[in-house]
Amino acid sequence: APMALESRSLYSGHFTPTALSSQSSLDGGGPHYPEDLEDNSTMSAMAPSGSSSGLLNEREVVRRAGREAISQFLDGHTCFSVLRASGKVVVFDTRIPIQLAFYALVEHDMQCAPLWDSSTRQFVGLLTVTDFIDVLRYYRRTKGDVSTLATRSISEILSDGNILGSVLVRHVPKCRPSETDAAAAAQAAATSSHHRTFLSASSETTLKQACLLLHGHSLDFLPVILPDDMRCLATITYTNILEHLVTHFREQRRLFDDTVYDLGIGTYHDDVVTARASETLAEVLHTLHINGLSAMPVVDDAGKVVGVYSRSDITFLAAATDAEDAVSNLDLTLEVLMSQRRTDVTTPDALHTCTRAHTLQSIFEYFAQWKFNRLIVVDEQERVVGVVSARDLVAYFLEELLEQ
Repeated sequence: APMALESRSLYSGHFTPTALSSQSSLDGGGPHYPEDLEDNSTMSAMAPSGSSSGLLNEREVVRRAGREAISQFLDGHTCFSVLRASGKVVVFDTRIPIQLAFYALVEHDMQCAPLWDSSTRQFVGLLTVTDFIDVLRYYRRTKGDVSTLATRSISEILSDGNILGSVLVRHVPKCRPSETDAAAAAQAAATSSHHRTFLSASSETTLKQACLLLHGHSLDFLPVILPDDMRCLATITYTNILEHLVTHFREQRRLFDDTVYDLGIGTYHDDVVTARASETLAEVLHTLHINGLSAMPVVDDAGKVVGVYSRSDITFLAAATDAEDAVSNLDLTLEVLMSQRRTDVTTPDALHTCTRAHTLQSIFEYFAQWKFNRLIVVDEQERVVGVVSARDLVAYFLEELLEQ
């Protein structure tokens, strides 16, 4: 069942989930919306007219102080500090069959793996779960012999211009309204295919630099390399960085009491891309691909959110008996697929909701509890009005640097 962010905790000086409560937003009673939260327009209307400009200036000072505090924290911690005490890394030689590589990712519960070229003795790119799904989309569209994926190597697939030039083309997500056209153009120009270019960070790279790499090149994963012997220690994401932030950041000032909506964090209204439960998987994956999205909310005919679908969801593959069956499953509807997949709310791509009235502080506290990849912003009728991702949250604190 989806989880709803329901109440605002008292300010605690740091991000902690202890004061938050959660319940299913689709349990019949619907989500609870906090009565003690007022948006900024209401607050401004209550303030004396002569003090309006002073309040706005004071609010901007607080916001800037909050961004600077987080920015300094990210600058004071390295990628090594994000790594777990124990873990595993899967690395693929580019000569192995791509289908075998995919099954290895699934078996080890990994979203991606660095690619090693034994002839040049260096890392040359990344292979993700979504890459294999996109290759299946290509075979479905061209009516190719999908059984050849059992023998075609990773390097052969990734050197196929027809595949690289279609389903594996990188599309950059839409920029936030506050980002300039110049910043958007710079990001698009800097975006590199993770299939052809191996972008990585040293274990001593600061988290701020890592975030700039992730955002500047529109990456979902960033490998962390031990510089002494070029070993790959892990791959990190925005979610990993946020988890470290909410665990270790400490601040006594009240810097995060504005709502995420007023701060412009996330995507809202007409810019939100949604899917209908009646759409086929092939249609939804195409929409995600051309919009540069990793997931999007699923709504019913009334616009009410009923779930989230992620490009990395492998439910349709787990139910397939072979590659041909997997291609056939691309014609299944989201409604069928969502009834088959696990609905554990602890998974990062589970449905978690909030409202436009929730503060940045409460969002961080909720993240500390559930480690979500994104929050779906809903109104009183549970209709989708926005999406706030881990990427959006990190980008807000680096806004000035990203614009530069």
